[in-house]
Amino acid sequence: MNRDEREGKKTNIKGRVKEAAGTLTGNEELESEGAEERAAGEAQEKIGRAHRKVGEAVEDLGKRIKRS
Repeated sequence: MNRDEREGKKTNIKGRVKEAAGTLTGNEELESEGAEERAAGEAQEKIGRAHRKVGEAVEDLGKRIKRS
């Protein structure tokens, strides 16, 4: 797990907590803010996952080239 994945997961969880708190208290602003944070966290996590996959593919390619 890389930095983007970790930060994204953290932001996602914070957003979920805010969203739930907003729902429970009837605070629509807090709920909306939480939903935005959750979505941003999910996006950052996906970007991090993509970076990791590309890195792994490059490493695999490098290993294949060395074996040739």
